[in-house]
Amino acid sequence: MRNTFVSGLEKLAENDDHLFLMTGDLGFGVLDGFAQKFPERFINAGISEQNMVAVAAGIALEGNSVYIYSIGNFPTMRCLEQIRNDVCYHNANVKVVSVGAGLSYGQLGMSHHATEDIAIMCALPNMKVFSPADPQEAIAVLEEVHRLKGPAYVRLGKGREQNIHADMPVENVYDAQEIKDGSDACIFATGAILSEVITAADALGKKGVSVKVNSILSIKPIDEQVVWNCGKQYKWVFTVEEHNVIGGLGSAVAEVLASMPDNRARLFRIGMQDQYSSIVGSHDYLRDYYGLSAQKIEEKILTVMGMRS
Repeated sequence: MRNTFVSGLEKLAENDDHLFLMTGDLGFGVLDGFAQKFPERFINAGISEQNMVAVAAGIALEGNSVYIYSIGNFPTMRCLEQIRNDVCYHNANVKVVSVGAGLSYGQLGMSHHATEDIAIMCALPNMKVFSPADPQEAIAVLEEVHRLKGPAYVRLGKGREQNIHADMPVENVYDAQEIKDGSDACIFATGAILSEVITAADALGKKGVSVKVNSILSIKPIDEQVVWNCGKQYKWVFTVEEHNVIGGLGSAVAEVLASMPDNRARLFRIGMQDQYSSIVGSHDYLRDYYGLSAQKIEEKILTVMGMRS
């Protein structure tokens, strides 16, 4: 996903002399192509994310579009004050791009786990928040954020995500993308965890449970109409995210459902249960440990629906 996103950024830069890319001393290999083609518009700010954001805001306010790129929490939580005061307050055209969403950097510990970033970015006025699930969604998000004039946050996986949209083009990133139809329950998922959700939905189908799966690319703003429709149609609505259940996708869906006068759905949020990851291990290991593997998602849904003791 990240390679596809950066390759798309290079193509945009070929036709946009006002596009800049900044990094916090990482991404080497991934960003080399951009740096070689456009050295005057590529800036390595070093391990100084706060300064990177402040400089990006200044460049943007001179009429440019600036993308800042770093690992998970570093371009978000480490420089939150600068994003709030320099970027969002001035509605500066800065795009915050994080790579390694959720528990992707599992072996590096909680300092590298991005499990609160969606909540923090969603709380900032003027900031739009996107969380693509695969390379096709990432490109669609890139095209939209480049069109936007103002702040945006793009949350990318670390790499090697499945091509879920191979036969399903993304026409509008603000629309929930229906991946799978179903009649018994509805799942909203965001980001690369979508592949685990699809596997879980397929397994549920073999057990006679028909589950609708929607991919949410845009968390802020969220597709309220689809959430309303699912709230009316289904008894059970689930959200799945590789993020704290507080303040992320689950909270966004809950806010919409709570505003409905005729909501019939019960909402169950699957994600990090308001905790930090105090262990280290591979990405797959941590997903399973915290209930985010396909098998654990399947088990949770069966339990909630009363089909598993």
